[in-house]
Amino acid sequence: MSKFRVATLGLIATVAVLALAVPALGHPSRAAGTTVKVSAGSTAKPFSFTLSASTVKHGTVTFVVTNTGKGLQHDFKINGKKTPLINPGKSATLTVTFAKAGSYPYSCTVPGHAAAGMKGTLKVT
Repeated sequence: MSKFRVATLGLIATVAVLALAVPALGHPSRAAGTTVKVSAGSTAKPFSFTLSASTVKHGTVTFVVTNTGKGLQHDFKINGKKTPLINPGKSATLTVTFAKAGSYPYSCTVPGHAAAGMKGTLKVT
């Protein structure tokens, strides 16, 4: 391979790496994402959600949902995506991308659970 060809390939590789890195440097919250821990149910409040953050920046958010209740399955639905049913003591992960700021309702879709209180709103800035 000629020196010119090797140099050209090296330059192309460098530009490709920079093209991927520069947007991430400009928007660290979108590059790294945000993780929100969600507790579904509890012994005292079997029809409740507790989120580690009620406000997040727009971009990718990973919800780690743990069913901390006893005896009831729950799921977690937000922005058109939901977890499978989660047994007590088990967890599920849900990754959602929020393209714009706004208020996004979340709920448990098991019949009767949202009406009993398993719902809320996440604020995306």
